Amino acid sequence: MGDKSATKKLSKKDYEAELVRLQIELVKLQEWIKQEGLKVVVIFEGRDAAGKGGVIKRITEKLNPRICRIVALPQPTEKEKTQWYFQRYVAYLPAAGEMVLFDRSWYNRAGVEKVMGFCTDDEYEEFLRSCPEFERMLLRSGIILLKYWFSVSDEEQEKRFLERINTPIKRWKFSPMDLESRNRWAAYSAAKDRMFAYTDTKQCPWWVVDADNKKKARINCISHLLGQIPYQEIQYPDIDLPDVNKEGYIRSPLESQTFVPNRFNGD
Repeated sequence: MGDKSATKKLSKKDYEAELVRLQIELVKLQEWIKQEGLKVVVIFEGRDAAGKGGVIKRITEKLNPRICRIVALPQPTEKEKTQWYFQRYVAYLPAAGEMVLFDRSWYNRAGVEKVMGFCTDDEYEEFLRSCPEFERMLLRSGIILLKYWFSVSDEEQEKRFLERINTPIKRWKFSPMDLESRNRWAAYSAAKDRMFAYTDTKQCPWWVVDADNKKKARINCISHLLGQIPYQEIQYPDIDLPDVNKEGYIRSPLESQTFVPNRFNGD
């Protein structure tokens, strides 16, 4: 018998309630990371339109950006292209008390750079050899490293691409690279399989997220993330909010300030 919970329909009401519950737990995790001085790195990879950005948004929505920050790097500069490949990513690794979410990461070399010919064969092979050791170095340094691969079917990807093309507020998400990802679906699949063969290690495994259903993917990924880092709820001391002391203060006339026009009446 299969896992019935895996096929249970997720209503909008249930999704929203569970998301709120998980976001409360994420705040607890954030405070634990800060108090204990943990260093956490979470990598989000997958095909274009697989839903990586959506889950990152829900993770960070209620968190302190000074503790939990997103890294989404642009194309490397000419100078960065001459550096050790991992160098530009090392600069964004967390200090104690921080969590960093990589919206794509050093795995660009194993995916888009390989498929699109943006790196040489020697550079690609060297990446496959050195990446597992690089990640083991991060683990030995005390960094908690989690890697998520968002898996989406070609039918669902096509649906989402069409939505991006035809929806004004999403049109910016569609790029020429998206077209190429469709043209080179098989090449991307082969590159992903080889990447997993080298980098899905016992010390740092890939966690695959079934992402054809966005809501389920978000809930499943966040739930799993919370389960990978033991944490406790921080107990805050009781606070008595003091009365405002306005003694000696005279407010400037409101007429001296420039207000944004009020477009609506009422409270």
